[in-house]
Amino acid sequence: MGMRSLKRRWTVDDLLDLPDDGNRYEVIDGELFVTPAPSFRHQEAIAEMHVRLREYLAREPVGHAYFAPADVIFSPTRAVRPDLLVIPLVNRRRPERFEDVGTLLLAIEVLSPSTARADRVAKRVMFRDQGVAEYWIIDLDARAVERSTPADPRVEVLVDRLEWLPVGAASSFVVDVPEYFRAVLEG
Repeated sequence: MGMRSLKRRWTVDDLLDLPDDGNRYEVIDGELFVTPAPSFRHQEAIAEMHVRLREYLAREPVGHAYFAPADVIFSPTRAVRPDLLVIPLVNRRRPERFEDVGTLLLAIEVLSPSTARADRVAKRVMFRDQGVAEYWIIDLDARAVERSTPADPRVEVLVDRLEWLPVGAASSFVVDVPEYFRAVLEG
């Protein structure tokens, strides 16, 4: 006779019962991930990238950039709060809710020791499965950006230049990677 599994399968509905204690609670394929509040460096990295994305999207109106906490619910067992995300426009307007579009043009996470497994494994697989066009992990220690797409299971590590051309845009979003990290870490 086998032993019963004590591992709980979490759902999006279960998140409603968790405390509002400053932690980030996410469910990926039934597994609960809990992340503490971000550090100042982490927040600076998000803020700097958000400003750059907002400026780009003002010129290339294909989507709208949001930062955490913003709920992205793909299914009853897949709910995450990316650090930064770009959602496509709906009838040339910014969507009110994720449910209005159901997909992302871009998801970005800033890596920290407590999020490495979730960001590099669970979220990468989930975003690929969900058809998210691009997923970036900003690694502050390595001063690199890891890019993933649904079309290629390999991870591209960018240390010099990051270029993104979302569907519908006429020009690319370009980041000088060393300059970005100087602004975040030395500014």
